Amino acid sequence: MRDSLRPAALARAVWSYVRRAPGTFIWLAILFGTSVIVHHLTPDTLEHVLQRRSTNIHNLLFSPGRVLLTSALWLDGGGWPLYFILFNIFHVPAERWLGTRRWLAVMGVAHIGATYLSEGVLALAIHTDAAPHSAVNTLDVGVSYALAGVIAVLTYRLPWHPLRYVYAAGVLVFYAIPLFDNLTFTDIGHLSAALLGLACYPLTPNGRARTRGMWSRRRPRRRSGGRVGASNPGRE
Repeated sequence: MRDSLRPAALARAVWSYVRRAPGTFIWLAILFGTSVIVHHLTPDTLEHVLQRRSTNIHNLLFSPGRVLLTSALWLDGGGWPLYFILFNIFHVPAERWLGTRRWLAVMGVAHIGATYLSEGVLALAIHTDAAPHSAVNTLDVGVSYALAGVIAVLTYRLPWHPLRYVYAAGVLVFYAIPLFDNLTFTDIGHLSAALLGLACYPLTPNGRARTRGMWSRRRPRRRSGGRVGASNPGRE
């Protein structure tokens, strides 16, 4: 009897774990599906599929909403098992801590902001002939910008101790090091996403509590002066 209950107990534990971060696991399920598709496509077909979903300069000019969404549903480099581990280390605690809506907001800020910043730098490089014009169609898909933003915002989940500053410094150093070795626009995007994640402090529970505290300390000023028609004690 005890052995027969163990699988059920394990299933309940897994379900309890998953449902506390629904957005993360829905996203992982989608990424699993697109990863399976990737492995069944020929190289030419895969190139076409990913280019249609790439947040390159050309697509951002003509269909920004579509590519900003669909680019985050495909993996370019790194296997799904690696991202399964990374999502459980970073996205799961972030979604539980922030709540699904604010977790999505942080990811949106990081993913969209870093995309436009990095592609803007690339556009400037093309304009100044530092990069070829063909770079307007550079392949740019994946989940790494959103992940960098979430990794950075988790800084505020740590207590006000040196650990918080060490963690934040470690994140910035990790994403800044590639800038000094064969710089690419994605390196700029990753550092930008981390900085944008740090800028999302107002979306965290501590940031919201501080904002509410600031508003609660503001007291409405009482209006001076008596009612119209009231007697003035200084006059008879």
